[in-house]
Amino acid sequence: MNAVRYFHKIILAEWPYEAIYRRLGFRRASTRMTREQQEETEQSILAAEEIVRLQGAFLRQQVRVEPPERVVLADQVEFQSRNLAVFLQDAREIVMMAATAGEEIMQAIRRDAAGDCVTRAVVLDAAASEAVDAALDWIMGYLQQGLRREGKVLMNTRYSAGYGDLALENQRVIHRLLDLERLGVGLTESCILVPEKTVTAMTGILA
Repeated sequence: MNAVRYFHKIILAEWPYEAIYRRLGFRRASTRMTREQQEETEQSILAAEEIVRLQGAFLRQQVRVEPPERVVLADQVEFQSRNLAVFLQDAREIVMMAATAGEEIMQAIRRDAAGDCVTRAVVLDAAASEAVDAALDWIMGYLQQGLRREGKVLMNTRYSAGYGDLALENQRVIHRLLDLERLGVGLTESCILVPEKTVTAMTGILA
């Protein structure tokens, strides 16, 4: 089995401001904000940048798709999902990846939500979510650079446990294979990743 690659400090080239505003429900053409509201939102996003500690990991493995619903990895671990089988039908390798924003941002969100800073908590929450998505994009970009030298290409989209017919319980397999405890990420009995702002995903490598 290939070794897991860990990134203990992911620095984004730029923060996903537009995505954060979209998650907050703002639309450039129709949403009107006062100058005070905009300044408050910008300050909260800047605060999130200071608090979020992005880390990540990925693992490459050979994969074999056995229609209609078996996705078999090199070490004979398998996923049962018709949707995932279709998603990976042209892939020869699978990439499992994860990104986390860390526990500090979750503490700040809980603290603000429990106090008089509910609005700031909402912005911090949105910023952390989008930062984690951007960290997954960063990992995929890192992978893409290396794959070009191999004459291979990474699929543009990702698939996650709990989506479609891929049961959330598969999170246990992904968590174990990536050994996410090394990034301080745990898993509850109900298969929820902790800290909350942690995401796992899979994609394929095409020859």
